[in-house]
Amino acid sequence: MTTRRSAPVYLNLLRIQFPVGALTSFGHRISGVLLFIAFPLLVYLLDLSLQDAAGFQRVGELLQSPLLKLASVPIAWSLFHHLFSGIRFLLIDLDAGVQLKRARASAWLVNAAGVLATLLYLGWVL
Repeated sequence: MTTRRSAPVYLNLLRIQFPVGALTSFGHRISGVLLFIAFPLLVYLLDLSLQDAAGFQRVGELLQSPLLKLASVPIAWSLFHHLFSGIRFLLIDLDAGVQLKRARASAWLVNAAGVLATLLYLGWVL
């Protein structure tokens, strides 16, 4: 007969080795939250730029500020990662790349493509 421990189990999340698919899925959720948080700012900037020529020029000046350039990098990563991993998940729903080897390869591809696209964006912004 086994007895159950009543003490809580301590899980050190920094020591757990997550598979690459889990990291991609987690990144997809985090990128979705970041996009949701950034959405009001992006809508405001779009609305301001579409009001008149002065509003468009004001948005251009705002986008040249170092703070907004810095803030745009995680937003860009969120957009790229969410797009690439969303396409990956849609393909998995269509039974494309469901096998373990292909699923791992596509997860690595999504993570690398998101970082690469963000680095290209960073080079373009600077």
